[in-house]
Amino acid sequence: MKKLIYLIVAISVGIISSCNPVDEIYDDLEANESPIVGDVMLTMSDDDYDELGKTFGNFNSSEEAKDLIPGLLTSKYPVLGLGSIAFVSFKVYAPRPSKKKLFRYTVSTEDYDANPETAQFDNFDDEDQIYAFLNTKYPNPVDRDLVSLTYKFYDGSVKTLNNGFFYTNGNWEFVQGFTDAEYELMGEGFPNFSSEDEAEVKIPIYLKDKFKYESKEAGDVEAIMYKLYTTDVDDVDGDGRVDDNTTISFIGYYIYDGANWSAYNNEIQETIQFANDGTTWVPDNTIKYTLGSADVAFISNAFIGIYPGPADNVGFFGSFDRRSSSSNYWSDDMLLEAFNALLDNINPNAEEGQKYVLTYVIYNGATGDETMSLIKTDGKWVLN
Repeated sequence: MKKLIYLIVAISVGIISSCNPVDEIYDDLEANESPIVGDVMLTMSDDDYDELGKTFGNFNSSEEAKDLIPGLLTSKYPVLGLGSIAFVSFKVYAPRPSKKKLFRYTVSTEDYDANPETAQFDNFDDEDQIYAFLNTKYPNPVDRDLVSLTYKFYDGSVKTLNNGFFYTNGNWEFVQGFTDAEYELMGEGFPNFSSEDEAEVKIPIYLKDKFKYESKEAGDVEAIMYKLYTTDVDDVDGDGRVDDNTTISFIGYYIYDGANWSAYNNEIQETIQFANDGTTWVPDNTIKYTLGSADVAFISNAFIGIYPGPADNVGFFGSFDRRSSSSNYWSDDMLLEAFNALLDNINPNAEEGQKYVLTYVIYNGATGDETMSLIKTDGKWVLN
């Protein structure tokens, strides 16, 4: 029987050595005819992007990454074969739109009075009222128009807010702004920043507190409208001059890493799993999972009334009896039935097509490991 060699290789950016021990391992194993199975973790470096002709150090889309990365994996890990898994982290260029033209407006008493829903109290109390006002005030917006809107809003009490409304892809999109009090909390004497550099330093720090009660996840990008006191090159104040200073609103984007916010640089980090099918690398969602004591206990308890002997035995010894002559025998069909229950328990929301490779302890005269590959098909887990 050919010997199956498992090779686990962990690759990370920033570890540089004058010699590569992995190359030496490959040299020793290249003559071996047996397939080599490896789990690889790769964070793409500048050299990796260069090898693929991506001189800007990112991909244009996830689909482009899926097309190009298999060739890179074949080049970097030529001896890895069928069953190997690679987790590849890479960057995708994903720019967010900036404003093209700015409009500043403070909603007046006359504006509130013009709408029966807002006339009585002279404030908004529903977001739909704001969008109705915008559609009336700006009936023919152009893509990337930004309205820096100051208005009164009732939510338990009346507050004066300044938020952005950005017209893009045929719709007005809300952009979070700051109140005068928030600028003061950020150390500003006026409700604006004095420079973009100052805004980029202070805003990420403040966002951590501003969104602390919201369910933000790593990778979330938030659009923020902030104000600078700067040269009025577009005559925003309408005084006919473009050499004076005024307060101008901008849109900045900030990304959350799970703990902190930072300025978004138009790149998102993605990780895709690839599997070697014996010929090439393909995008894959296989999860390798080794059953632990809790999993065995779950199966034992779930099947004690169906297969009393086998269920009791596996619960006691922690291994599935694979001797066909034994009264505690677990057949392939019984294992598949047990693993259906287990996977539905540990991953009840698994999507159609999700794959698992389960490793579990067996006894066939001696203790060892077996694996079973499954895929979710029509709502059930079947052999893959």
